[in-house]
Amino acid sequence: MLYIPLLVIGFVPLIYGANLLVDSASSLAKRLKIPVIVIGFTVVAFGTSAPELIVNIFASFERSSEITLGNIVGSNIFNILIILGISAIIFPLAIKQNTTWIEIPLCFLSSLLVILCMNDEIMDEKGFSKLTRIDGIVFLFFFLIFLVYTYNLIKSEKIQEEIAIKDYSIPKSVLFIVLGLAGLVIGGRLIVISAVEIARSFKISERIIGLTIISIGTSLPELATSITAAFKKNTDIAVGNIVGSNIFNVFFILGLSAIINPVPLQKGSNIDMLVNISASLLLFLFVFTGKGRKIDRWEGILFVLIYVIYLILLIFNVF
Repeated sequence: MLYIPLLVIGFVPLIYGANLLVDSASSLAKRLKIPVIVIGFTVVAFGTSAPELIVNIFASFERSSEITLGNIVGSNIFNILIILGISAIIFPLAIKQNTTWIEIPLCFLSSLLVILCMNDEIMDEKGFSKLTRIDGIVFLFFFLIFLVYTYNLIKSEKIQEEIAIKDYSIPKSVLFIVLGLAGLVIGGRLIVISAVEIARSFKISERIIGLTIISIGTSLPELATSITAAFKKNTDIAVGNIVGSNIFNVFFILGLSAIINPVPLQKGSNIDMLVNISASLLLFLFVFTGKGRKIDRWEGILFVLIYVIYLILLIFNVF
């Protein structure tokens, strides 16, 4: 029973450490006269996915592959169905042209590639099914292409987003960077150890814990960012934050995880990956329903309902 509160407590240093790392690293970069565009492209963009990254790195080294895959697939499902769903309910989400035709299709492609690369027995008639180190390297190449696209998009000033950067002294920034990293490491380590022990003690699949508690907890930064943006009617930020995070999760975090330790296919994981693909496909289709390119409130409600049904079926071990 001790590991349950430890798991919950682990999210505190993890999330706080990520925020502290972003604020202090951004401040240090500004002090070193690094352009704001570069700060936004690197520090801030990577910061919201830092919890998923740290948890997956620890899970990979611990060979907890169910957590490794569950965290990413679960986070991506949660990002679209819950975060975008709630954001659309707050205020309908208008979608830009480049997001419609490049970023959302790339998000769908990333979800499709995961299930194709993990099913070696079906695709290549091999005696195993797993995400190999070669697959991980290929994912990282896709991520580099996405980075180049994003940088060119920002550089061409098609994206105009104000970034609030705190003003710390250089020594204070360095100290806070160290503290932020320490928070990430302590929180990530605590979450993985607690999740594994809870799974063993209660005979719950690590896959279920990864898809629910861990994925939801690591997605809290994206939730806060998108909901705040929706209330401010900055719909570009709300949608771009989620789509970009999903691409980052698959191509970088899952790719890096596979390089550290190949990720074998687990029982039931194909269903989870199909839900992930369906969520991405629905996001693309919903853009063209109604008037103009946007996600309406009723579509946001449908997103949330789909997630609730999926969660209930998952908890009751239907698949």
